[in-house]
Amino acid sequence: FFGFPHLTFRLFGVFGNCTMRLVTFCLRGRQGAPRVGVLLPPEHNVILDVATALRLSLGAKSRKLRSVLSIIQTGPAALERIHNLMVDAPRKAWGADAVVSLSVATLLAPVPRPPQMRDFLCFEKHLTQAFAGARKMRARLAGQPISEEGAPASLSTPAIWRERPMFYHPNRFNVCGHEADIPWPSYSNALDFELEYGIYIGKPGKDISASKAREHIFGYTIFNDFSARDEQVKDMQSNLGPGKGKDFDNSNAMGPCLVTADEVPDPYNLSMSVRVNGQERGRGTTKDMYWTFEQCIAHVSRSETLVSGEFLGSGTVGDGCGLEHFRFLNPGDVVELEVERLGILRNRVVKP
Repeated sequence: FFGFPHLTFRLFGVFGNCTMRLVTFCLRGRQGAPRVGVLLPPEHNVILDVATALRLSLGAKSRKLRSVLSIIQTGPAALERIHNLMVDAPRKAWGADAVVSLSVATLLAPVPRPPQMRDFLCFEKHLTQAFAGARKMRARLAGQPISEEGAPASLSTPAIWRERPMFYHPNRFNVCGHEADIPWPSYSNALDFELEYGIYIGKPGKDISASKAREHIFGYTIFNDFSARDEQVKDMQSNLGPGKGKDFDNSNAMGPCLVTADEVPDPYNLSMSVRVNGQERGRGTTKDMYWTFEQCIAHVSRSETLVSGEFLGSGTVGDGCGLEHFRFLNPGDVVELEVERLGILRNRVVKP
């Protein structure tokens, strides 16, 4: 089967529904527009090129399958069409153009330009530990001794945080994918990672109740919100957000794929971990989310229509960033985020 004989007898019987892992990819060494693919089970190391498979199968094209965003916008009908192509794959002699090894592909973010992005702060442990880390960073920048004492009461969890899910808008034009290099911002000496995951909105909606919000979640991916901590603590003093602490090229790494919602029956029972150069730096679990995605959807959809493809991030899990332990990245470091059921997102930071 196209150089992957093990798939011929293992693909059948895998698909009881339309669960799948969607990717946006380019073939290395080839020019052309990004392609839409789906990782074929069980190993998920082979990509079915959706457009090529559709053309070879039916002699047709479909605008509804031309991007992961258009698939999200179309919804279940698009997933059913892709599911049928996956089932047909072992029976069809489509050739290497339709089924390619992941090793010859470059994965972009699942949705390279989300229509909108919001990143929440759903984990209280990260909040309190990050407060303490920010206090140390301010002391360092002021040339003062860094205290190891606990955070003062003024830096404890604000009451407002328990009253509503807080968020900011990451820059959707700074999105990159799996194994993309992250250029070190020239103005920073304290670059950091953040271990997060998030959702893509499927069905649009307005004034969505938390009880109905799960119906609007199309799927999940991993999110690494790279941050220039020394710049962030300066900008945060304005109370207007992280500013250039978060906004620089490729600062929002996402991927490696979009896992459809039905493949994640319990999104609040997933293990999370981060490694730098192969050594674990932090570990957590989605069980610790104080605010659920359903509650976040209900909050932001008040008098506002959420559209298909919008991304909502969880915020950093406790122990999921260097600021919490005051240990930052170095040029050349390789950062791996792993979230159960969602895969591994890998990126390298580079200094020009």
